[in-house]
Amino acid sequence: MDIEDLAARIAAGERRALARGITLVESTRADHRAAAEALLDRLADPSRMALRVGLSGTPGVGKSSVIEALGLRLTGAGHRVAVLAVDPSSSRSGGSILGDKTRMERLSREARAFIRPSPAAAQLGGVARRTREAMLLCEAAGFDVVIVETVGVGQSETLVSRMTDVFLLLLAPAGGDELQGVKRGIMEIADLVLVNKADGDLAAQALRTRADYAGALRLMRARDTDPEGIPAARTISALTGDGLSEAWAEVERLAAWRRESGVTARRRAAQAGQWFEDELRAGIEALLGSDRALAARLDELRAQVEAGRAAPGAAAREALDPLMRALDGAAESP
Repeated sequence: MDIEDLAARIAAGERRALARGITLVESTRADHRAAAEALLDRLADPSRMALRVGLSGTPGVGKSSVIEALGLRLTGAGHRVAVLAVDPSSSRSGGSILGDKTRMERLSREARAFIRPSPAAAQLGGVARRTREAMLLCEAAGFDVVIVETVGVGQSETLVSRMTDVFLLLLAPAGGDELQGVKRGIMEIADLVLVNKADGDLAAQALRTRADYAGALRLMRARDTDPEGIPAARTISALTGDGLSEAWAEVERLAAWRRESGVTARRRAAQAGQWFEDELRAGIEALLGSDRALAARLDELRAQVEAGRAAPGAAAREALDPLMRALDGAAESP
């Protein structure tokens, strides 16, 4: 693979080359990982920084419909929009439906848009492990808005908030009791709560739901990363388009305030540090599994823990002993 040529084509905005680059960074093969790192190194350009937006919500709330309606408005206004949609993977086969591109049929035909569905595989929270690298490739390709759609509601919100600039929580109109089912932790990291399907017979109910969430947000502790009025709750309709322009104006206002106040720079630095730590942990796990004798010993220790014959902490320390001795030996050698 000619990395120089691939990097040049991605930088020129070729969507086919971008898709190939993302496939490369998602690969787990050792030679592909080395090539992916070389590709990312060649494309590193701090001047190309897209607005990174995370979006999540419960299944059936209309995430794909909202993204398509919003994406069409943005491309119509001259933006280049990349959508990284992470699909759930089967715990048995590891496969995934990857249907977001089908659900966003009109946006997928738009020349200024790029949609990439990726399987979540075993990654906690439904965010593909290489989503961060895919975002960097999209930025290098000239996309100025990158939307990351996550799986479900739960741990994925925490993960996506660590890699994006603005986080949107999408909800459906519901009775007041439904507010009790939304975890406080999710509300605390949401920048905008968008109540979708605010049209037809559900319009009045959507307004009541918005009022419920607006009241809940006012009870949250103020964050030093927000201007006045954020977090906020809004009503939108992917069907009619009502509220989408106003919601995006809020996103742009928040993003601009965070850039000018230095919040974005600090967040990006913290995100890079978190990325380093995640890669370090993944590398240690791979190192532990790369030695056959050690892998066999890990299986033995796991069996002992599952049978109740060993405490998890003690077994973990025993498993790490060979690695620690190797590190001590390397430190002592001249």
